[in-house]
Amino acid sequence: MIEIRRSEERGHANHGWLDSYHSFSFADYRDPRHVHFGPLRVINEDRIEGGQGFGAHGHRDMEIVTYVLEGALAHRDSMGNGSTIRHGDVQRMSAGTGVQHSEFNASRDEQVHLLQIWVLPSRAGDQPGYEEKRFDADSKRGRLRVIASPDGHDGSVTIHADASIYAGLLDGAETAQFALPKGRLAYVHVARGAVTVNGTLLKAGDAAKLSDTDTVTLENGEDAEVLLFDLGQLNG
Repeated sequence: MIEIRRSEERGHANHGWLDSYHSFSFADYRDPRHVHFGPLRVINEDRIEGGQGFGAHGHRDMEIVTYVLEGALAHRDSMGNGSTIRHGDVQRMSAGTGVQHSEFNASRDEQVHLLQIWVLPSRAGDQPGYEEKRFDADSKRGRLRVIASPDGHDGSVTIHADASIYAGLLDGAETAQFALPKGRLAYVHVARGAVTVNGTLLKAGDAAKLSDTDTVTLENGEDAEVLLFDLGQLNG
């Protein structure tokens, strides 16, 4: 089964310095039909103006993955980490028992465009943690490259959740297939461009929720950058 969520159906908040689209219920956007999908809880597509950002604020018991599409994002946290991430970098912060962090556009002049992803952890109360890795375009070209996983395999960052994240760049005749194990869910988010997912055309900001299927096929890409989530099902 496939359920399509179009870009314009997402929640939207424009604060001037921050223009944000919410794939799932977040802040003042509440939609009981779109609270989570398996352990995937948040995908916010944020555009932050130059010199602006989020001051120090707290999180707990959440796996937070940041994926930059354009520009550069400066990060600081209460664990002592400080870095600037750009397109191709993947940052994972495990909030665990509690962490404070800030995120600012590293440029005073250029906008930063990013996806912030929250995934519910497999258990609460773990120690906070941080990790970042770079995945260049060649590693994602014409294929789905794992960028986050529970065991950190193939050089991916480690998230403490029943979820894996794959990134792919697809254009023209390039095709990628993902074998979805029985009983698991897949969520495909098109970050930019356009691509066909199991026969349905999706454009930037669109998403597909897939269940009771054994294969996810991505093809007919038009400068597409895609994230695919392999997700367990939550109990209760």
